[in-house]
Amino acid sequence: MLIALFPNEKKKHSFDLAHEICQFFSKQNISVVAEDEKAKKIGALPLSKADLKKIKFLISMGGDGTLLRIAHQFSHIDAPILGINLGHLGFMADVPAEDIYPCLTDLLNGEFNIDERIMLETAGPDGKVLHAVNDIVLHRGLNYSLIKLSIHIDGVYVNTFVADGIVIATPNGSTAYSLAAGGPILSPGLDAMVITPICPHTISNRPIVLPADHQIQIEYLSPYEPIDVRADGIDAFDLPTLGKIIVKRSTKLFKIVHLKRNDYFSTLRTKLGWSGKLTRE
Repeated sequence: MLIALFPNEKKKHSFDLAHEICQFFSKQNISVVAEDEKAKKIGALPLSKADLKKIKFLISMGGDGTLLRIAHQFSHIDAPILGINLGHLGFMADVPAEDIYPCLTDLLNGEFNIDERIMLETAGPDGKVLHAVNDIVLHRGLNYSLIKLSIHIDGVYVNTFVADGIVIATPNGSTAYSLAAGGPILSPGLDAMVITPICPHTISNRPIVLPADHQIQIEYLSPYEPIDVRADGIDAFDLPTLGKIIVKRSTKLFKIVHLKRNDYFSTLRTKLGWSGKLTRE
């Protein structure tokens, strides 16, 4: 078995922990590869020398941001991702640092499922295509004032939002920027997407949840500077005044390892600090 390990050098003790993980896998006769500039530091083999088709899992060490970077940068590797959480608010990276080795043992013993979650895509005026695991965000960028964005769904006019921007999120991304902007939490297995305005200029604007087979057309109406269109906060292009994009379901799927010991709702309860109690007081 071949596993690719991706430590985040900005996280404290990440390389030391990655070195220990490499030793753990070595004792199981499993080879580990890492990005070339990090491989020697953690005792792994260089990724450039590996047969990418033989990689069984990608393991991210950091938070959800690290996991998203790996999903974008290494999208050509057809392997699911397991996230070890060395950050704070991690929903996808749900393996806690104190539980790493029992979780890795479960991984080797097949105590997991591979979730295939929907992704989104859009194309810019120059044809550049963006794919998103979490969300595609249109933001006012360098503009100091609110912007106007008209929305059509499958060719039918819905509304013109006057806001800082709009988040179009997958269920997986519903606990990210969309949630911070007041959007609902969608179970990650749903075949849906949510449109959430960012700081809209009227309280009557509310998030809209719709099936993932719809196409959302957004037109930038304000006569200002170009706005920012960004996928997962990573890949981006500018959209000029009267520019239009269509956001739709991607042909790609996001594959993530879900260990049977980790429960989604327990993660929600922990990460969001819910204080409800099961028993009567």
